[in-house]
Amino acid sequence: MSAERLTVAAAQLCSTTDPARNLTLAGELVREAASKGADLVGLPEVVNLMQVRRKDAVAAAHYEADDPSLKGFRDLAAELGIWLHVGSLALRIEGEERLANRGFMIDPKGEIRGRYDKIHMFDVDLEGGESYRESNGYRPGDHAELVETPWGGFGMSVCYDVRFPHLYRDLAQAGAKMLAVPAAFTRKTGRAHWHILLRARAIENGCFLMAPAQCGDHEDGRETFGHALIVAPWGEVLADAGEDPGLALAEIDMAEVARVRGMVPSLSNDRDYARPRRVGLAAE
Repeated sequence: MSAERLTVAAAQLCSTTDPARNLTLAGELVREAASKGADLVGLPEVVNLMQVRRKDAVAAAHYEADDPSLKGFRDLAAELGIWLHVGSLALRIEGEERLANRGFMIDPKGEIRGRYDKIHMFDVDLEGGESYRESNGYRPGDHAELVETPWGGFGMSVCYDVRFPHLYRDLAQAGAKMLAVPAAFTRKTGRAHWHILLRARAIENGCFLMAPAQCGDHEDGRETFGHALIVAPWGEVLADAGEDPGLALAEIDMAEVARVRGMVPSLSNDRDYARPRRVGLAAE
């Protein structure tokens, strides 16, 4: 690995309700990626536990300090000598009934270089009276996280965050050259929006983007879209893992970030402005 060129792998798997089984499944993909020359490997959202039932999720989850999945991933990164982005783990929080949806960046010595708790929660009321409240089960984070790596700044996020472009703009302005969007997108929203949103976040910030993904029919009843991606700063999809477990793998040249930003210098053209004013016809 050099400061400019590296091989990146975005892993895709179908996580279960069993953390030990998930560690094995994820570990196999990480080893496969390393055997193919990956310097940086990314894992998807809630890679340790896909469990939609809140009570069962809390019962299966651990605190960060004693989470066996996190220890396993740290040991694996050190063994293989790679950077490992654990997209997120479902973790217990002291004094909280809700869990954290927390991502980690681990260096080749197995040290944790960055932590990020998913900020944006998917809370929605649908037609017909159906509602979904992610914030009932997970405590939202309150800060963005930029990790310094040998190839530049690495901006962390998780899944639904991708619909909030200001987060990625802030990361890019802070020095991110690569953005991570580990996810467990549903099939319906994935088919409609996944590729478009990820390409947009890469293009508008002139960044490489890696998006590890959950895929398939999960034990807890969820159905996820897959299509783990690696996207270039100009918006090209460099690798797409499709619908089944596997890897999206690509060699990238970080010099492309400066080249693209030179062609479309939107980051340097950013300006502060006042919030929108509501204007219209005066009342008669």
